[in-house]
Amino acid sequence: MNANVDTSDATRPVQGQLEAYNARDIDAFMRFWADDCQYYAFPDQLLANGAAEIRARHIVRFQEPDLQGKLLKRMAVGTMVVDQETVTRTFPEGPGEVDVLAIYEINNGKIAKAWFKMGEPRLFV
Repeated sequence: MNANVDTSDATRPVQGQLEAYNARDIDAFMRFWADDCQYYAFPDQLLANGAAEIRARHIVRFQEPDLQGKLLKRMAVGTMVVDQETVTRTFPEGPGEVDVLAIYEINNGKIAKAWFKMGEPRLFV
């Protein structure tokens, strides 16, 4: 086992898509996703299959005025990257935040699969 394995290649697309997400730049965001990527609610509920469905999902999300993902911690092992985030959103009930565990599988420098485990939204009062 080599303790000096460089995981920066795996983290690069994850960091890039987070920056594009926060900028609400759909074209930059999509550059980090594979054409045949899959997007799941953890553990196995497929929410979007392919780049076109992920794009459509995020065009709507990027309209939220308070949208912001804050990275709390990142861990990478091989081609897998796990992010712990707090995401500020505009929920139907109003603005708030939610804890998110995001798991990414990287293949050929792009996100091939992603799983998201969401906490309970906390509304700002």
